[in-house]
Amino acid sequence: YAPTPPPGTLSPPGMPLHPPFPPEVAQTPLLPGVAALDGPPHRHSANARRWLEQYYVGEMEPGDEQVGVRNHLIWPGQQKTRPGMLSGSRGGADLVDWQKPLLWQVGYLGEKYDEWVHQPVDRPIRLFHSDLLESLSKTAWYVVFMVWAPVVLYLSWVSYTSLAQGNTRLFSSFTTEYSIPVHKYYFPFIFLLGMFLWSLLEYLIHRFVFHMKPPASNYYLITLHFLLHGQHHKSPFDSSRLVFPPVPASLVIGFFYGVLQLLLPEVLGLSVFVGGLCGYVIYDMMHYYLHYGSPKKGTYLYGLKAYHVKHHFEHQKSGFGISTRFWDYPFRTLIPEETFEKED
Repeated sequence: YAPTPPPGTLSPPGMPLHPPFPPEVAQTPLLPGVAALDGPPHRHSANARRWLEQYYVGEMEPGDEQVGVRNHLIWPGQQKTRPGMLSGSRGGADLVDWQKPLLWQVGYLGEKYDEWVHQPVDRPIRLFHSDLLESLSKTAWYVVFMVWAPVVLYLSWVSYTSLAQGNTRLFSSFTTEYSIPVHKYYFPFIFLLGMFLWSLLEYLIHRFVFHMKPPASNYYLITLHFLLHGQHHKSPFDSSRLVFPPVPASLVIGFFYGVLQLLLPEVLGLSVFVGGLCGYVIYDMMHYYLHYGSPKKGTYLYGLKAYHVKHHFEHQKSGFGISTRFWDYPFRTLIPEETFEKED
């Protein structure tokens, strides 16, 4: 734990975002606790060490772990040696001015951008100078559910009642003789197909769009990457940027609706679309929960949370599945299991 600093010293913020510490770590003074990061079963990545350094308040002298924690702590400014408690992971000055919007700065980082954006920090991000644009780029998690859940329910009803009319047939544009009627009883299966297709789309977008590596010489592609996903990897616990704001989401959702309407009969396309939209809402809710929730150990969500944390802090080039790891298997981007904590 971090002891209370003396008067005149800034106290670090709390650390509620770390998974619950086991008793032997939670009750260990700061210095031995940090040393424990090197050994089993609590080995931490370089990014995890950088993250912890944001809460650095001072160093303890050897032998003072059990008594007089406050009085024996060496606070910043009092120490005689470099603060090397995290094995040299402590960085220098940042490459951007956090007092100004970041979106127009990151493009100038060039070759340094990729490394910088994958070194997460625990602080909010401002993207735009305009308060209006800034407000449209952020949203609370429950807004996504409030906006899209009614749309899913309404479009599900429209799809089912339209199929019930018996006028929807597959391949009717090619031949009427061999076209296949689509009955209303098929709607649940078409809906589930839409959800399944969303899970694939989720993986493909996350891997090939969000995790593209923009050319170091292209200011605009770097800026676009940061807008789409880089901001999330830089500040993974900015609660206002964990879900897709409804206004820009509407544009993307409208695009996929149009594609389905071109490829499939109108009602069939709508039925697939509403299943995909439901899959998206579930994905966004799960993504927020994986960052801020505390699932019970041994549950499916606990495993997903550990998996997603690995993606953010250690394996940014794998583990692209968020609501499911399913697509990481055939695409061979599964995070190796041996990197997780092993228990007796």
